[in-house]
Amino acid sequence: MKAQPLLPAALKRRRGPRVAVLALVFCSLLVPFAFLFDRAPSSGYVTTEERHRQEVVLPSLDHVVKRDRPGANSERRLDAPEKKIPISSDQNIPEKRISKGSAGVIDQHKQIDSHSRSGGAKPKVLPAPKVEPSKAVAESTRETREISKDVQGQQKVAKADEVEKAKACQLEFGSYCLWSIEHKEVMKDSIVKRLKDQLFVARSYYPSIAKLQGYEALTQEMKQNIQEHERVLSVSTVDADLPSFINKRMEQMERTIARSKSCTVDCKNVDRKLRQILDMTEDEAHFHMKQSAFLYNLGAQTLQKSHHCLNMRLTLEYFKSSSFDSDDSPSGKFSSPKYMHYVILSKNVLAASVVINSTVSSCKDPGNLAFHILTDAQNFYAMKHWFARNSYKNAVIHVLNYEAIILEKLPKDNIQQLYLPEEFRVLIRSIKQPTENTRMEYLSLFSHSHFLIPEIFKYLNKVVLLDDDVVVQRDLSFLWNIDMGDKVNGAVKFCGLKLGQMRNVLGKTAYDPKSCAWMSGVNLINLDKWREHNVTENYLLLMKKFKFKDERSLQAAAIPLSLLSFQHLIYPLDEKLTLAGLGYDYGIDEEVAQRAASLHYNGNMKPWLELGIPDYKKYWRRFLVRGDRFMDECNVNP
Repeated sequence: MKAQPLLPAALKRRRGPRVAVLALVFCSLLVPFAFLFDRAPSSGYVTTEERHRQEVVLPSLDHVVKRDRPGANSERRLDAPEKKIPISSDQNIPEKRISKGSAGVIDQHKQIDSHSRSGGAKPKVLPAPKVEPSKAVAESTRETREISKDVQGQQKVAKADEVEKAKACQLEFGSYCLWSIEHKEVMKDSIVKRLKDQLFVARSYYPSIAKLQGYEALTQEMKQNIQEHERVLSVSTVDADLPSFINKRMEQMERTIARSKSCTVDCKNVDRKLRQILDMTEDEAHFHMKQSAFLYNLGAQTLQKSHHCLNMRLTLEYFKSSSFDSDDSPSGKFSSPKYMHYVILSKNVLAASVVINSTVSSCKDPGNLAFHILTDAQNFYAMKHWFARNSYKNAVIHVLNYEAIILEKLPKDNIQQLYLPEEFRVLIRSIKQPTENTRMEYLSLFSHSHFLIPEIFKYLNKVVLLDDDVVVQRDLSFLWNIDMGDKVNGAVKFCGLKLGQMRNVLGKTAYDPKSCAWMSGVNLINLDKWREHNVTENYLLLMKKFKFKDERSLQAAAIPLSLLSFQHLIYPLDEKLTLAGLGYDYGIDEEVAQRAASLHYNGNMKPWLELGIPDYKKYWRRFLVRGDRFMDECNVNP
């Protein structure tokens, strides 16, 4: 083989610089071509065209800027790069909007560049195209409106649920629900209750968290918090007994529960635990409500300790005083038909006193009034001594022992007990909207004892019956000038309840379904017509049809017996004569109450009870006797 000749070392050293020079020359030739063809820039920096393209592509951003800066036009937005809103690179941009929106902007800038390079006049800047709100904005606005509607709907549903709960409560517990709402107290020991709530929630999540792998620290933390809560609640039942560091413990428990909620747990198990707690809480709340309603009714039907003390002191003083040996024969006024006679059935000394005092104070001629009080044997002597000690202008007051009269004059009647006017809670529902239009009323009617009044007062031909929960504010003398014709009972009709709505109560007895119910309180009774129509005899015949086993069934039978006995014998009095509902209705206007001729405290919340409605007690207290020694000694503070 022939050996190739070796190149000189100087030639090899010169080849390197030549190649470098040729490369530089070649690159210098390529640079003008790049500017000539106006190539797109690299991804390392964004041109003005690219920024404008993104802004036009997302008109929703323009909408936001326009709303933030009212009065700014679209040109100003395009020319102000400092106001741009950054767009993330992973944002999905529709291709059609890019092709339409970017074309106009690119053409506009090409014209600007060409005029600037040619040295021509300043180009006219075309106005930016009007950008319509995007569908995304419209959809978001529509979703916002739908959410607001949902919130409003949920609020309406919550209010409707509260109304339904109130109606259901009234159906089961009556006026107790109204009383409990008005006397709702601020929750005491709220921190203790919050600790219990945290403990319940933590116990619900703990079994599920303990089964998860990798959450041992959270499980241990939750277990420790549960034990600390249990330890605190075991020694503290009120907020005052809680330690000073309890707030830190509660914050720790809140953080632990929040971490537990973020974990993927078995929802069925947690839901079952929470539902068990909910059911247990609802049962406990219903139990306490029943217990509270029972105590409420017990307080409404039981004589207060101070009132019982007053009765006992009056009874004892009666037998000590000289009135025990005095003549008990009635005055001539009690049997004379020339006087205006009022009959009151009562077992309450103060209640009867207020009725008489208010009637006398409102009458222009109190010397023409005669009051007959029918009471039982237990309160008879206390009543006699009270009205013997207190005078009511020139009016005369006759206290009678109802039980002794029945035993002496009406031995055939085997019911000797005195019954006061019967009150019934009535829920009235609309036929068209039974679930919405429901209201509660208290209907007051005659008891069994009322039907024996014509036999007790045989020497009288007309009387006015007053319930002992009535306050008279106007002169009632005009009642004796009313000609009732052939009617027996002058009463205020209650047409919110008709006989046709009480088919299950009235039974198969014939009656007029369109006839209105009526109420006791202030009733004008024509005793002559009563005897002529044999009302008492018809009442006793109806009693045989409505069989009753005990005292409670007899009281319940007062509705059909009273309404059917006076069917077609009711004379309607003016509705303004009596304003009823002061014993259960919190919504009575003060001006309406002041204009009424008489106020009827029908319902459970009587004015002499602590349960009474405070706003209405002032009308009753105004006619209460003041400064009595026995009232002060017994601490009677109405």
